[in-house]
Order: sequence, then C-alpha cells, then structure tokens
Amino acid sequence: MKYTIEEILQMQEGQTFDRKSILIEPSHLATIIVAMANADGGMIAVGISDKTRRIEGVDQDKKHLNDILRTPLDFCAPSVPVTTDYVPCIDAEGRENRVLLMFVPASPRLHANQADEVFWRVGDKSKKLTFDDRLQLMYDKGERYYEDSTAYDATLEDIDMDAVKAYMKRIGYGKSAMEYLQENKGFVTYKGDIPQVSAACILLFGKYPQTFFPRARVRFIKYFGTEEKVGREMNVIKDVLFEGRILEQIQKAVEYLETQVKEHSYLGEDGIFKTDREYPKFVIQEMVVNSVCHRDYSIKGTEIQIKMFDDRLVFETPGKLPGIVRTDNIRHTHFSRNPKIAEFLKAYDYVKEFGEGVDRMCRELSALGVREPQYNLVAFIMKATVCANVLDEGQETTQKNYPETTQIQEIDQQGQEKGKKRARKGQEKILEIIRQDPHISVSSIAEQCEMSVKSVRNLIDGLRADNILARIGPDKGGYWEILISTSKETK
Repeated sequence: MKYTIEEILQMQEGQTFDRKSILIEPSHLATIIVAMANADGGMIAVGISDKTRRIEGVDQDKKHLNDILRTPLDFCAPSVPVTTDYVPCIDAEGRENRVLLMFVPASPRLHANQADEVFWRVGDKSKKLTFDDRLQLMYDKGERYYEDSTAYDATLEDIDMDAVKAYMKRIGYGKSAMEYLQENKGFVTYKGDIPQVSAACILLFGKYPQTFFPRARVRFIKYFGTEEKVGREMNVIKDVLFEGRILEQIQKAVEYLETQVKEHSYLGEDGIFKTDREYPKFVIQEMVVNSVCHRDYSIKGTEIQIKMFDDRLVFETPGKLPGIVRTDNIRHTHFSRNPKIAEFLKAYDYVKEFGEGVDRMCRELSALGVREPQYNLVAFIMKATVCANVLDEGQETTQKNYPETTQIQEIDQQGQEKGKKRARKGQEKILEIIRQDPHISVSSIAEQCEMSVKSVRNLIDGLRADNILARIGPDKGGYWEILISTSKETK
C-alpha cells in the first residue's frame, strides 16, 4: 500500500505505528524494531520529528541513513527482515526530500537488541520484558504461527478469488488476486511446482474452510435458566452453528447474538426515549472477534462456543491466553496468536487498534455498573464471562416490550419437555447399539439412529456427563464402556 506524506502526518502513533527523527540513534531504533517484531509488527516513519511532526526528510545525511537501514541487521539479534519504501515530501526547509518507511513484520522468532534486551510493543511504547516474560514469550512463539502451516490437501481451486479481491479493495492493493496471494503473508508458496496454501489463506479466503478445519467455527448455545444442565435435565433451547470464512463467522454470529439480547425502550425523565440493553453492542462484537481472532487453530477437537444464560454470556475459546498476556494484565497487554488474521480483521474495522478493545469493553461495562469480563482457563479452553446488565424494576422482559424474543422463548419452553423425552429415547437407542458393538464409531451410531452426527455427539456428551457412558482409549482404536447396566437409568 502506498502512502502520501499527508497520510503519514495524520496517522496516530500506537501499537503498530511510530514516527522518528532522522537523528535517532540506531541503538534506539533497534528497540522499536525489536518491540514491534516481537508483537504485532508495524511501520516506522523515519524523517519526521515524533514530538513536533516537523518534516526533516532523510536525503540530507546519506551516511546516517545507511546506518539506519542497517539497524535491523546490525543491532537486532536475530536480524529482523524489515522492508522499506520512501515517501516523497517537501521538508521544513522547503527542499524536495523523502521520508523513509520501515515495515516491520510480526516475527515467529524472539528478537533482542545488542544488549540482549527483549522488548514488547505496548501502545506507543516499547516495554522491556522481565526474564520470566521473556521465557514465556519464547515458548509461545513456537505455537504462534499455526496460521502459517500448510492446509493439507488444499489447492488453488479451494480459494475464493472474489473474497481475495474484496480484501484487496479494502487495503488498496492494485495487482491481481493471485499476485497478492503469492507475494504477501506467505498465503501461497511453492514446493517445487506444487502450490502450498496456508491455513490462514483457507480460513480467510477459502471457499469452504470447514473442509480442512471442521471445528474452525462458532457455536451458539442458549440455556434456560442460569445453569448448564445435561442428560435428563438438559436445558438447551437454542443450538446454532456459524461456519464459512472467518469474516462470515463473525458477521453471522454477531448478527444472531443481537437477536437474542433483550432491549427495553422507555421514555426518560427528560422526555427522550432511551434504550437499555443486557449487553452493549461493542462488547458482543469484541468478544466474538477476540474469540475468532485469537483462538488456537491447532486445537482441532472443539469449536468456539458462546453460551447464553439468563444472567451471563460465556465465551469458550480453544487455547490459553497467548504470549505474556495474563488475566491481570489483559486489559492493556496485547498478543496476536494469529497476526495475519488480526491484520485482516483490522482492515474490516473489527479491530480499531491492537490492544484497545478489552479496555473499551471494561469501560462500557463499568458505565453500566457491571463488572469487567472474568477470564478462567479450564484445561485448554479459555472461558470469558460477561455478566448481564440487570434491568431496573419494571423493565423486565415482557411480551409487549420484546415480542419476538419472548414469543420464541415461550414456544421453546413449551417444547422443552418433548425435547427431553426425545433425548431420553435417543440416549436409550445409543446405549443399545453400543451394547451390541462397543467399538462402534459415532458416525456409524448416527447412521443406525438416523440422526445427525452432531445430535449423537450431544446425546453422548449427556450420557458421559451423567457417568452412564465412558470412552476408553483414543477416538481411533478405543471403545465405549457402559457404566450403568440398565437403560432405565437414562430416564
């Protein structure tokens, strides 16, 4: 993307952008390069005073310019593969000049400066990491770039070029779609003459990503009440899957969640109509975006699950908090497990500026008197809980105020008992099939029951939760064990 000097001057310094004077020492510049490379990458404009935005240019001091160009090689360990470009300008002295742009990639490696110090970009500052944080970051760098791995068996035919073109239009890329894929982000590389399509490419631009990543999707589950019950007391009243490309998943999930959030409009004391909501719109969008953007896609056994209870929303995302992010610093510390996916979403305005989303969520919830999101790691699943805004007395949901939501809920509750009876019969049938063949697969059970695989999995999950059924060994080569001998126990 080409920039003008006017655009560079208007840009706000932050997580991925900085301005520096031509007089900056290479050792100081190295700190910024290292910090960006270790975090989300970014761009540095050299030749503009970072304090006054005075245009200095870089052409008047060729020797110092050469030192700056060599900084990523000579002052960073290991070296950072920075690319450069120049923006023509008229400097403060009225001369034709140029500003140097240095593009720092988000690196899969851990980088330090000449003094063996490791820095991390936090907002518009470069933060020196402690020894423990450095070790943690070094460890997490190893798992961070699953998005760069090759999508097994994917070919160029699996890429939706219209989706690529739509993104190119957003970022102002002027070449062909295939040139973009081959020249940027490692989306398409070659092993000999055979094209290698990356996981990120399929997730962002694939015709049907779930062909290669079946659980790379979002599942919404709505429960009746404030508890998650299974088996005989199963209280699920909605279960919806959102698949497709990452952008489509986010759009569909956010749109659907909005239909489930209770709203109440009323006439305020100032004579103006006001609307109260259970959850702010930004909070819903940010939580969905964070889940999809930062999930660990190398974990293939489960999808993102969004669970709605009467008093809270719970977002269950595969993968622990990445990098140096902790529950006590998540509000102001940012780490992209999938930086290419994060950059893509930023172009679609789902990410305004790296690291600001959680802080804004906390502020919006605080304004409503609701505590900030609570994070809890259970095994390999990060659970984020957002409490509902409790409406004042007299503002509870009513059919008059919420005709669509309430009517749907009433219909769902009327069918809940019938659903429980169907579930019990389904579980009894599954147990009978397993008694005859303990080594049978879930797909074979689904075929015999004439049910979907998803429905069978849900019923089996209920049996396992009630300690009626157990799986011994791996999915392949293992077997089922019925812990209670009589099917009456499922009633």
